[in-house]
Amino acid sequence: MRTLGVLIFPDFQILDAAGPIAAFEIAARYVPGAYEIKVVAREPGPVASSSRALMIAEPLTDTPLDTLMIAGGDGSRMAVLCARTAEWIGTASANARRTTSVCSGAFLLARAGLLDGRRATTHWDRCADLARRYRKVRVEPDRIFVRDGDIWTSAGITAGIDLALALIADDLGEDIARAVARQLVVYYRRPGGQSQFSALVEMGGRGGRFAALLDWMRERLAEPLSVEKLADKAAMSPRHFARAFAAETGTTPAKAVERLRLETARERVENSTDPIDRVAELTGFGDPERMRRAFLRAFGQPPQALRRAARA
Repeated sequence: MRTLGVLIFPDFQILDAAGPIAAFEIAARYVPGAYEIKVVAREPGPVASSSRALMIAEPLTDTPLDTLMIAGGDGSRMAVLCARTAEWIGTASANARRTTSVCSGAFLLARAGLLDGRRATTHWDRCADLARRYRKVRVEPDRIFVRDGDIWTSAGITAGIDLALALIADDLGEDIARAVARQLVVYYRRPGGQSQFSALVEMGGRGGRFAALLDWMRERLAEPLSVEKLADKAAMSPRHFARAFAAETGTTPAKAVERLRLETARERVENSTDPIDRVAELTGFGDPERMRRAFLRAFGQPPQALRRAARA
């Protein structure tokens, strides 16, 4: 039996804890006795999440855990200031087989010094803050989750389920993890990095005027997406469309198309076996060299280097 210890704190994000807990619970139905789940907190008893829904926590334990998981949420900003919590995380991690975080739980791992020199991720909206506050952490803002040795970190909120599925696959095999994903009615391997969500949110504009158009664009990246074609879809003249799109999203239509192509191409490069020239074709770059130059501008590395790093 593998003991999963989930650390929560006042104003934690309830889905950060409940999502992975549900995945491990279902895995234990397929493999009885595979997991024992403990929710722990500095102050045991009912702990209020940011939604005010309560979760019952046990006291911080000295018993070694198989897997330590740190939830995130708005309360992480206060929890990260607690020296006792940081000390317990450091000790519990040293005695655990692996240590993980969901969303802004990565800040608590960084505070405990566990991410120094390691690759890590967190919610896209807090990646820059993590990199600024903890300069020894190699933040990867576009990953759903990152594994660096025995430390696993995930992106925001629902990405905790993706992380849990990867942990289950590591423990019990891919067939069990796929079965759990089917029960949860989620992707086993979600298509795309988390930037697909940040990009669509950021470029959706304050009023979301072009949100539907951006979704339409993302579904047709292999097609020519000229300003004229986009303007026609938006029922606007090309000149008025280009001006309104830039004012609403902060970027030009051409740059928005390239950004969406880059995100989709990177996901395919890192998570598929498609040849690089096929990825360039499917994502609308056409020419692999054109895609390579775009990757160097955006990510500082060519597609082949990102594929090698992802496989490593």
